[in-house]
Amino acid sequence: MKLTLHAYTLVLKHTFTISRESRNSQDSLVVELSDGKHSGFGETTTNPYYQITMESLNEVITGNEAAICSLSTETPEEFWKKLFPLFKENLFALCALDIAYTDLYAKRKNKKLVDYWGLDITKNPMTDYTIGIDTVANMVAKMKELPWPIYKIKLGTKNDIEIVTELRKHTDAVFRIDANCGWTADEAIENSYKLKELGVEFLEQPLPADDIEGAKKLYKNSALPIIADESCIVESDVEKCVGLFHGVNVKLSKCGGVTPGKRMLEKAASLGLKTMVGCMTESTVGISAIAHLLPLLDYVDMDGGLLLKEDIATGITIKNGVISYAETNGTGVALL
Repeated sequence: MKLTLHAYTLVLKHTFTISRESRNSQDSLVVELSDGKHSGFGETTTNPYYQITMESLNEVITGNEAAICSLSTETPEEFWKKLFPLFKENLFALCALDIAYTDLYAKRKNKKLVDYWGLDITKNPMTDYTIGIDTVANMVAKMKELPWPIYKIKLGTKNDIEIVTELRKHTDAVFRIDANCGWTADEAIENSYKLKELGVEFLEQPLPADDIEGAKKLYKNSALPIIADESCIVESDVEKCVGLFHGVNVKLSKCGGVTPGKRMLEKAASLGLKTMVGCMTESTVGISAIAHLLPLLDYVDMDGGLLLKEDIATGITIKNGVISYAETNGTGVALL
């Protein structure tokens, strides 16, 4: 099997701001695994919060190239299990490899990935579209630029309720709020009642991940469901979320790919938790992988490709929140 790395700087349509950072671009690494007949593609992104750089991704992947390329007949589950010991300190890199190999494997089986998994796509959820923190005028302008049935609104400022109150005047869309650890428990409880009146569906990770006592208090007293993000990174975190959150948002880069991501979603559902997958501003390469998990989800945030000035690949398409699969096998991705 042959390994090829493709590095990109994905330029965003607008400056993207959350409670802890702003950016105008996103560095992305696409892994290509080829067996001579088929190529599989997987993606991960850099992330300062998790200390993931392009250098660290390249170093760990190229440093283990021989081990990676020696695996060619394994199932995706076996592939992931054999590489995990080598990549347990950099699951972002393992994510790109896992998605690429799973894409390749499904192509060898002459099936779309969702069909290889035997999943029913008839009740797939729609994706939200994210509005980053900005002036209210700019946030309204972004909504008008792309009218959408569900908006995910980034908050974590001192005037969050005023922002949502103003945005509500301009759309009847469902709102989801992501405070990215920006609130205290008392703020979140108070805000939950006001935001429920403003048509908000749920709150995503309003508290810092280490605030366990705050999470217990919020879980008992919130007017809205609370979805874990930074508190649910790897498989062992899912069970810990019971009694602290009403659902979990699984990020493929953080957990190490679609293979563990699928297990996390199935585990969460078995524990009565709502299921969600979110993106890390990936291109259509990473977003297309998420699409094949849709039958396992209650909610999804897979708007990464929509936030880019120019995409780097073709694959799934999204129109007014509805996701359509590519005609081709695997995840359906082809690099432009």
